[in-house]
Amino acid sequence: VAYSPARPAARVALVGKGITFDSGGISIKPAAGMEEMKSDMAGAAAVLHTVLAAARLGGPVAVTGWLCLAENMPSGTAQRPSDVITIRGGKTVEVLNTDAEGRLVLADGLVAATEEKPDVVLDIATLTGAQIVALGNRVSAVMGSEDVRDEVLAGARTAGESFWAMPLPEDLRPGLDSKVADLANIGGRPGGMLSAGLFLKEFVGDTPWAHLDIAGPAFNASSAHGYTPVGGTGHGVRTLLAVVEG
Repeated sequence: VAYSPARPAARVALVGKGITFDSGGISIKPAAGMEEMKSDMAGAAAVLHTVLAAARLGGPVAVTGWLCLAENMPSGTAQRPSDVITIRGGKTVEVLNTDAEGRLVLADGLVAATEEKPDVVLDIATLTGAQIVALGNRVSAVMGSEDVRDEVLAGARTAGESFWAMPLPEDLRPGLDSKVADLANIGGRPGGMLSAGLFLKEFVGDTPWAHLDIAGPAFNASSAHGYTPVGGTGHGVRTLLAVVEG
């Protein structure tokens, strides 16, 4: 999905995780709360509606949205722990946990987006439970290139959404090493949100980039607050649009 004015002042690529339902696959999740995993497509939904909003506003920035859509279910043809898959562009990934699937679809989307050489790429995803552990259900995380990360934070302040800057420590990167592939799809338990960001960083090359982890704020399972309803919240759309509008 894309919006392109006649003479774009800049080109932004948005990449959204769209797991339409996430059971965890063969590495299946606990039953309690699994019904909320219908929200695992919130990143792709945010991307779609940001592009639609940008088009309706008719701004000067071209926006391309990449919706990384799949369902994660156990079956006779499901991917298995120990599988090695090849991401678009040729890098290989050893699947150690099938519940770390969002980063796999995002990797393909990020490579495809950067092939078009945008000025900046932003990905948004309900990516890790570690985000909720670190920041709770109302504050999202942003990490990546420092200048792009700061643009996202400024956009969030303008839009009235809560984001917090997180680092990408290089000392965590060896935790993604694999003996049979270029990297594994999970690292160690400490800093799981940051390891996921480091995984995605492997697929953006030199393109200015930021990763938005909205796992908690994307779905409100408690009571409404402010303009946030019960259920899917649309979190991230306002921030992405603010960044696109500059």
